[in-house]
Amino acid sequence: MRVVDSSGLGCKELEQLLARTVFDSVCDEEKAVASILDEVRRHGDAALRKLTARFDGVKLTDLKVGKKEFAAAYNLVSKEFLDALALARDNIADFSRRQLQNSWFKFTEKGSMLGEIWRPLASVGCYAPGGTARYPSSVLMTVVPAVAAGVERVYLSSPARSDGSIDPHVLVAAAEAGAHTFYKLGGAQAIAAMAFGTESVSRVDKIVGPGNIYVTLAKRAVFGYVDIDMLAGPSEVLVLADKTTDPSFAAADMLAQAEHDPRARAILVTTDQSIALAVKAELSRQLAELPRRDIAEASLKNGGLLLLAPDMDKALELVNMAAPEHLIVLTENPQALLPRITAAGALFLGDFSPESVGDYLAGPNHVLPTSSTARFSSPLSAWEFIKRSSLISYSCEELASVADSINLLAAVEGLEGHAAAVRIRMDKLARKKPE
Repeated sequence: MRVVDSSGLGCKELEQLLARTVFDSVCDEEKAVASILDEVRRHGDAALRKLTARFDGVKLTDLKVGKKEFAAAYNLVSKEFLDALALARDNIADFSRRQLQNSWFKFTEKGSMLGEIWRPLASVGCYAPGGTARYPSSVLMTVVPAVAAGVERVYLSSPARSDGSIDPHVLVAAAEAGAHTFYKLGGAQAIAAMAFGTESVSRVDKIVGPGNIYVTLAKRAVFGYVDIDMLAGPSEVLVLADKTTDPSFAAADMLAQAEHDPRARAILVTTDQSIALAVKAELSRQLAELPRRDIAEASLKNGGLLLLAPDMDKALELVNMAAPEHLIVLTENPQALLPRITAAGALFLGDFSPESVGDYLAGPNHVLPTSSTARFSSPLSAWEFIKRSSLISYSCEELASVADSINLLAAVEGLEGHAAAVRIRMDKLARKKPE
């Protein structure tokens, strides 16, 4: 992991240093995903069983989790886990409910009504990744906001283990979150099934949740058939530090992301060279004790960066340029910097706000924009599970007062039918008026 002095680099060089896209070098993966989507669309459940056996080594008889499996899962988890899960669920639900929008209506003096009607989506498909770790937290973060928004049918899909079962912690999380159906499917085939529907899998209106590059490419490909939340890349964290930063805290937060994936990215931006060197040493020390050391070590080697800034102004410029998924602010007065931070998925301010508290139970969602997309996108939230319709109810008096303006605009655009839709009404109204 290298230390880079940003003061000697130009803007373009810094952008190249910090930039990363979700879709770097994915030509082969795109072809594979296109083939998977086509197979599922044409052959339904048969394709799902075939693809799951090929990619996951699992022979599925039933694609859904049964009631007995759910019941048995509760006997395989501890009471302490259930208590922690309930705390996280309740915090996420409370935060989600606070995000919801209300329908509104405006009444004019001429008897017209305008407004917006907010309604929950009818169905949502939530994806929880599997692979190298189990993620009951991802179940909560996708299912709970959908339930809070009032979605009628919330489906969940996650890859099965080698014996065809689902980890009991994930099953219990699904039940406690309020998922209606659990599919034992992972990868691009799970996304295809929820987007197009099969004999066993219901088609949904929207698909949410993070996954590997195949899941992400599949979500991009089915957008338009269904809605999606975002195109999430590998996890990332940026720690902003100054001379007061505790190096052990900074290193711990960096490793919390690095242990996710060899492609995860951990960056330190600091105004103090001694802190950069201390963090580097601390990373080596903590890495030696980490069970997922190989993954974290590969992550730091591939995308780790210790970036020196000449002052806090430059440091904040680098932060906003990076637009990180997670931003940990470990400076002397983090709150004072908040107005100057314009691009980050989630902000963690101060020594006692580690990234872990956001990943698990604070309440805000941990499904966050990655790869600098926090410049223009936001975390998953309850309002993504609702849709709005505009409402226009004009009175004859209101329409008459603006008819000439509508006709003028229609004439400018050469759309005579638009003008006629108003004129016909006005002519009929005129005929009804007494002489």
